[in-house]
Amino acid sequence: MSNAYPLFIAGQWREGESTIANHNPSDTHDLIGHYAQAGIAQVGEAIDAARQGQREWARSGLEQRYAVLMAIGDELVARKDELGRLLAREEGKPLAEGVGEVYRSAQFFHYYAAEVLRQLDERVDSVRPGVEIDTRREPVGVVGVISPWNFPMATAVWKIAPALAFGNAVVFKPANLVPASAWALTEIISRQSLPHGTFNLLMGPGSSVGDALISSPAIHALSFTGSLDVGRRVAAATAGNLVKCQLEMGSKNALIVADDADLDLAVEAAFAGAYSGTGQKCTASSRLIVTEAVHDAFVDKLIARLKSVRVGHALEDGVQIGPVADARQLESNLAWVERAKAEGAILVHGGERLERETPGYYMTPTLFVDTTNDMAINREEVFGPIACVIKVADADEAIETLNDTNFGLTAGIITDSLALASEFKARAETGCVMVNLATAGTDYHVPFGGRKDSSFGPREQGRYAREFYTVVKTCYVKAR
Repeated sequence: MSNAYPLFIAGQWREGESTIANHNPSDTHDLIGHYAQAGIAQVGEAIDAARQGQREWARSGLEQRYAVLMAIGDELVARKDELGRLLAREEGKPLAEGVGEVYRSAQFFHYYAAEVLRQLDERVDSVRPGVEIDTRREPVGVVGVISPWNFPMATAVWKIAPALAFGNAVVFKPANLVPASAWALTEIISRQSLPHGTFNLLMGPGSSVGDALISSPAIHALSFTGSLDVGRRVAAATAGNLVKCQLEMGSKNALIVADDADLDLAVEAAFAGAYSGTGQKCTASSRLIVTEAVHDAFVDKLIARLKSVRVGHALEDGVQIGPVADARQLESNLAWVERAKAEGAILVHGGERLERETPGYYMTPTLFVDTTNDMAINREEVFGPIACVIKVADADEAIETLNDTNFGLTAGIITDSLALASEFKARAETGCVMVNLATAGTDYHVPFGGRKDSSFGPREQGRYAREFYTVVKTCYVKAR
């Protein structure tokens, strides 16, 4: 065994074909470790092992499944500070957010442990006398999980936990930018009483390992979170093999600030939605749609809020915004700043790279005004600490502008009007709507997902997850 953190296949730690170095975006001199990279042949080995392990896991008793998921969740809670620090170190989000993400991951395992014991089938009467009918849900089989880098643990877990709860096996490919959190999670899972092959970790690039996984006819379902372009490729690949597919992709979420909004609340909701996690959230509100009656006052307050923000090393006390994920993301963000200015947007704060005591990928939180909804920066997902204010005449125009996008994940409004809140909830063409809350921030026990180009397939999270991770069987019985 080399010094690299290995793959996990068929219940064994395995070397890969090569390794990559994982560096801290807050301090590029800080090497987190070297992580194994799977070869194409190892993808097939992991899938074969998963098919065998799944058969045994599906026959395991409910209490065994419950105990396994509870144990994983318990260890995540016990180690939330340690693992939260690791997560913040490799992804760049502030330490408090890293710890919170690990704790939320534990909650997913605890929730789905309880779901194991809540699996109830249905009995219905037949139209034919003497015939009984029951419908039952069974595991879908081998589930491929491909998770993104912005939530290295939580997004993976909200796929892995229900997959295991409903009796499936998992082949997990994390984003290659953040292997440490995935490896730490795998190490915890590896010590549980799971049949060999029930859970497998394949680290490696999407162009090889990911493509081999999504193209395999031997898996039964594939859950993916990532960009729209890659999501379309996943959909095409899985469709060719008639593999069940679930996609969470891009977004261009908006927060409406209405005439009657509490502006202090609006500013905090805008900051939390657009800039927390360095804006690297699929639920980020990068469009701030503000009615003209409160536009100037809102902008002044938001600029003042941004001026007070501390940007720095993710592990330093008091830091509110850490670095962006890597050099490529920083270059992309800065290119968007220039493109927005070229389109006529007015930069009123930020838009610059920052230097700190440690070499990292820092930039100032950025705000544009005088933007229109047809500008590229308001049409395409940026995935950085950049927000644009769009001035509108009234709430009706605000909702029309909110819906004028190819995406539809989350949307929010700040208002004291119950009537306007109700109208917004009815008219917003998104999967999640928030009233007097930031667009970023969802609960784990309710469905999550979007519309249009944001999502495809069954919803994630809560009890709705069973639609993806199970198949329905209808049983007819005539007594003799």
